[in-house]
Amino acid sequence: MNLDLLINTLVTFITIYSYLLIIRVLLTWFPNVNWYNQPFAALSQVTDPYLNLFRSIIPPLGGIDFSPILAFLLLNIVGGGLQGLR
Repeated sequence: MNLDLLINTLVTFITIYSYLLIIRVLLTWFPNVNWYNQPFAALSQVTDPYLNLFRSIIPPLGGIDFSPILAFLLLNIVGGGLQGLR
């Protein structure tokens, strides 16, 4: 019972975090977004540490950042693995 609660909580967290990453990636297409103002600063503080892990592996190529692809891939693998444990 407690393990089910933990797994459900982790899956929910991964789902919410994936949505935050999607919002973060979509907002990078708008150059007028000031990342120092709220709520964008909070979004950046929550998502950038995770994305920076992948930016150190794959640097931006030609001005295009491919790190979110790896970030989403890992989140989907972990989320799918956790859902398989249910």
